Formats: sequence, C-alpha cells, structure tokens
Amino acid sequence: MASPAERGFSTPSEGPGVGCSTAPASAEEAAELFQAVTDRTVAIRGAGTKQDWGGRLEPPGLTVDTRALTGVVEHAAGDLIVVVRAGTPMAELQQQLAAKGQQLALDEPVEGATVGGTVAANISGPRRMLYGTARDLVIGMTIVRADGKVAQSGGKVVKNVAGYDLGKLFTGSYGTLGLITQLAFRLHPLPESGAVVRSRVADFAAVLAGIRGAQVVPSAVEVDSASGEIAVLVEGTAAGVRARAATLAKILGGDAGRPDWWGRYPWEPGGTGIKVTAALSRVPGLLSGRVKLRGSAGTGVLYAGLSADTPPEEVARCVDELRTAARDAGGHAIVLTAPDEVRERVDLWGPVDGLALMWRVKQQFDPAARLASGRFVGGI
Repeated sequence: MASPAERGFSTPSEGPGVGCSTAPASAEEAAELFQAVTDRTVAIRGAGTKQDWGGRLEPPGLTVDTRALTGVVEHAAGDLIVVVRAGTPMAELQQQLAAKGQQLALDEPVEGATVGGTVAANISGPRRMLYGTARDLVIGMTIVRADGKVAQSGGKVVKNVAGYDLGKLFTGSYGTLGLITQLAFRLHPLPESGAVVRSRVADFAAVLAGIRGAQVVPSAVEVDSASGEIAVLVEGTAAGVRARAATLAKILGGDAGRPDWWGRYPWEPGGTGIKVTAALSRVPGLLSGRVKLRGSAGTGVLYAGLSADTPPEEVARCVDELRTAARDAGGHAIVLTAPDEVRERVDLWGPVDGLALMWRVKQQFDPAARLASGRFVGGI
C-alpha cells in the first residue's frame, strides 16, 4: 500500500507537547486549536468505545476529546428534528427525546458511545431494517477541517460546502476527514407498543421466506447462527402489534422477548470482530457456513466474532473464508477490530472499490494527512 508521502502528502513533524489531550467546548475553540497545531498529528476521541476499530494509529501529537461538546442545541419536536453536539452520550440524548415521545432511531450496540462517535463509525443495530442507518438519519452537520476552518452542510444550517454532502461523507470516516462538532438528525415518534417473537429454527431460509410472505412489516429481523435463533421485532399501535406478533408466533412457533444476544456484537474486548454483508437472498447460505454469524437478516448485515486467544492463523483462515463467501453472496467482509498479532497477518479492509477517489477526498480535506492517518481503508 502506498504511503501518504508517496501519494503526495507532506509528513508533519511532531512538535512539543506530543501526546497531550484537550477538550474544546465549541466549534470555534476547536477551529482555533487546529490552526495552532498545524505541525502535529491529531486523533479524535469521544467516549473511547471504538478506539480499537480500524487501523492502528501511531501515538498522536494531540488527542482532541469531544466530551465537552455536549448538549441538545435545538429540539424542533413539531418538525421531528434535533440538533445536538457531537460529544453527547447516545443514551442521554435518547432519554431527553423520549420525554417528548420521540427517538433517534439508532440502536447502541456499544454501550456508552457518543453521538459523534456513532456517526463517525457508522454504527447501527437491529432497527436499521425499518429506519435506516446513521447515514440516512443525519440531515445536517458542522465540522472543523484540518486547517481550522468550520464548515456546515445540510438541514438546520445556513452555510453549505459546495460539492460535498458532509453528512454522507463524514459518516463512517473514522475521524480521518475532520472533527464533527454538531449534528442535525431526523427523528421518529416513539412507537406505542412493541414486541419481539423469537424461536430456534432448523431452516433459516424457510423461516425467513415465511416472514417475508406474511407482510408483518418488522422493524428488525435478527439471527444468531451460534444458537440457531431468529428474533423479529414489530412496533406500532398496541392492537397492530398484537395481531402481527400472533402471526409471527404461528410462523415461528416460538417465545416472546428479546434474546440476550439481541443488538450486541458477537465478540468480547480484545477479540476479533468482522462485519459481513450480503444480498438478502444469500443470507441463509452465509448462516449455514462454518463461521458463526449474528445480525440483521432483514438487511444482510452480519457480524462474526473470534476470541482473543484464537490463533492468528485461524483468524486469517476465517477472514479468507468469510470474504470468499461474502463476495459470492454479493457483499464483502471487513475486520472491524482485532489484536495486533492478527493485524500483522490480515488486511482489515480487503479489496475496496473506489480507493483512488477516497484518497483524493482525503487530500481535499486533510492534505498533510494529520487526522487519524492510517486508521481508515487503504491507509487513509
């Protein structure tokens, strides 16, 4: 893989105060900070729940902590819109919205995550099937570029950056393009009622086909091949939920209630986490493979987990196996997190289309490659 220097990026020197941390309380403070430390590499940190995701970084010259960027700026309940600072914990935001009968329809697979970190890593959970992902729910964003300029785009703002949809561009960028300081989201009403119907199944393909044919409009269809379980969430009016849950009970013949694994990644801290995608019609085939998977059968986004004591060569074999299966199923597989000895043997991202374009975007936003350099795909 070509280095940043080989791609035309200059390499910043590490100035005095290497390794220090600071927590700006506004976009303006962050902008002044970035302008003052143009000779240092910078890492961005929220609650630190996903610092082990992506490529391993060298110790940065400066860590920018977002947890002073907290609080709801505006909640336009009548318009189903909220504007919130990036360092706000997801749980805190959801609590405030729930008091008004509304929700940001993003699950929290990693407890304690901030709003900005959730967007920067493009985290979503079971209900992405009905509501979409962070990329779908972000309608506006304020960011600070590497050169210290503040930029805004999307809803609830007055200044746009011509040529870029910052919301889509920065979602999933892992802090490599700039610092997200504020976000505007589209909200949804809290459903009146909800129910989960679950069961152990012998044939995932037949059961998933039955759920699709029943037209029960689920919010989530989750599977766990390790336990052989499937769990379906329906939401809405109390009467509607009762009727649809009864239909699902006939199909599944199972129990009510969320299983313990619902909305949780199948790996422990220090282990290897792998994300696998596939066309919906090919999900049952993936579930029958040797490597156990968990996730959304309704969207084709699944996850595998290997323990920290799994030999690196076995992890590498599993990753190769999943990449082959995912490619045949119309998707791909990436390693989200892994121990260092696994990273030495495995390409976290695998083949990626459009890498040259991604590098050009990186150069536009961070020409000196100062921000989280090496954390994203292709060494970006």
